[in-house]
Amino acid sequence: MKIFVSAGEPSGDLHGANLIEALRVRLPGATFLGYGGPRMAGAGATLIYPLVNLAVMWFLQVFANIATFVWLIFRADRCFREDRPDAVILIDYPGLHWWIARRAKARGIPVFYYVPPQLWAWAGWRVKKVRKFVDMVLCSLPFEPDWYRERGVPNAEFVGHPYFDELDERELDEGFLRDWSVEARGGPLVAILAGSRTQEVKRNLPIMLRAAARLAVDHPTARFAVASLHERHKGLAEQIIEATGREDDAPKLPAIEVHAGRTPELIRMADVAWSVSGSVSLELMMEALPTVILYKLNAIDLFIARPFIKAKFITLVNLLADAEIMPEYLTTRDVSVELAAHARTWLDDPIARARATANLAALRLRVARPGASQRAAGRIADWLESRRSEPPSQSPAYHGPHPAASHEGRPAGPSSRRDTTA
Repeated sequence: MKIFVSAGEPSGDLHGANLIEALRVRLPGATFLGYGGPRMAGAGATLIYPLVNLAVMWFLQVFANIATFVWLIFRADRCFREDRPDAVILIDYPGLHWWIARRAKARGIPVFYYVPPQLWAWAGWRVKKVRKFVDMVLCSLPFEPDWYRERGVPNAEFVGHPYFDELDERELDEGFLRDWSVEARGGPLVAILAGSRTQEVKRNLPIMLRAAARLAVDHPTARFAVASLHERHKGLAEQIIEATGREDDAPKLPAIEVHAGRTPELIRMADVAWSVSGSVSLELMMEALPTVILYKLNAIDLFIARPFIKAKFITLVNLLADAEIMPEYLTTRDVSVELAAHARTWLDDPIARARATANLAALRLRVARPGASQRAAGRIADWLESRRSEPPSQSPAYHGPHPAASHEGRPAGPSSRRDTTA
């Protein structure tokens, strides 16, 4: 059996690698190929193109890379025609993946969407593409199956968020933790998580640095550490720190360390965090770390996106809680004053800090459920095995959710529009 898997972001690459490993258990002898990154390659997938290197977002960046995206669509179609995989699995990364799903269905190949894009938050009209091109939606959030079914997508199942699998199995560097502990270094630690995409780092890190400068005035012993995805982003962060420090109107920056590949350790040690929105918020929730979420856009992107934003919150943790337990800012302006103020409150007021950590810990107890990779692999394997066993005269359509799937205890799905700050 041959399976095509496509992921376009570092988190999707990790989810894809874990899913491939789980599928190998259910489908011994299966081979994997597709678009992804080093994690999927390490799990044994043959990469046709390193799509993770093209992790772009928002309208202008997509248009700037349109020729590459068109080539990727045609390259996937050639694979479907010549190599003929038995299934196509797509992981988040909407836009390109709709076109890949379209070409797979045109070739009669079943399509599974794992960790589907958050259509309920910003692009509900795209559910018609799911109805037309996707055979099964493997949902990561508990309210998503009902949302899809209410819109004519019956084959949507909640398998859980794969991020909890990765957190459950992750091993931290104990030596790094000892060297950077408050006992070794002194003073509270503020973790700065500016994003896994270059665009995110460029837009969000300068605001976070200015917040660090403001906070350091009241907390001169505070330590600040930037968590970079890899060495290339570490170099970019160091350039931004140097440039921000030269700004005439910026307060003097404190000493700021930059670490590549140390996000889990920095989150474990931190007293406060400033972070972009994304799946990393689930890791921050798991550590019950008081966090402010920032997502800076340029004015054009926010103007275009504003009419489509339907969710109350931009942060996964807040969506799961149906409350803003992580203060969040989707904005075009400098909110360094606000970031510093939240951090100052949590560092100075034990009651406020205890309230923030208790809310996160309670949500963790309710939603953190590892095993998504295994459950998703089971649903995919069952579907493919049942299709192979059907007589030729029968329709290959999937006939309903797996009887073991449970949808009890779901929070209500998001419905109202988030008020953005511009």
